[in-house]
Amino acid sequence: MTPPDPDEILSDRKGRRFVRDRIEGFRGRVWDVVTERIDLGTEVVTRDFVEHMGAVAVVPYREPGEVLILRQYRHPVGRELWEPPAGLLDHEGENPLETAKRELHEEADLIADTWHVLLDVFSSPGGSSEAIRLYLARDLSLVPEGERHTRKAEEREIEARWIPLEDALSAIVSGRLGGPTAVMGFLAVDHARRAGWSTLRPADAPWERP
Repeated sequence: MTPPDPDEILSDRKGRRFVRDRIEGFRGRVWDVVTERIDLGTEVVTRDFVEHMGAVAVVPYREPGEVLILRQYRHPVGRELWEPPAGLLDHEGENPLETAKRELHEEADLIADTWHVLLDVFSSPGGSSEAIRLYLARDLSLVPEGERHTRKAEEREIEARWIPLEDALSAIVSGRLGGPTAVMGFLAVDHARRAGWSTLRPADAPWERP
């Protein structure tokens, strides 16, 4: 008997259940809240969730093993979080890699020559359709002074800092860093570095989003 393929077992399974009806309860400036009645086959259930356009995050990395983090105010949690550069996919069909390059430019004043995919994740699949692609950006250079982005709102307060990856990992496990892109991104960079970067995917790898 052929043993099961572990890669197949440890893969999320696609298969959207039949939606009997749908109500858009709230339309916001960034995302909407919808209510759907879903036929599970055994019963019909009602679920409310945030319908999200998706986002990207970028972990800038430089030798001898430092990552860039930004401190930015996040109002829903009432905290200034240390996170990698990130942003929304603002337009339908927007190329996520181009979005990542834009966010790296605007939030960190950086340009990267080498890009790879670190992770594809669902941030809160029980209550939101948000999918996030995390990139690794290397071979970095500064955006020329005259070409830098003028930041507004919360982005005006951004503070950037290069830290050793080991310090970021210690801050995560001690509970001092709680932003999801920081936690996921820095752990993924550590894993990739230990594997000699062999686990990285091409920057244009396929990405199936809701």
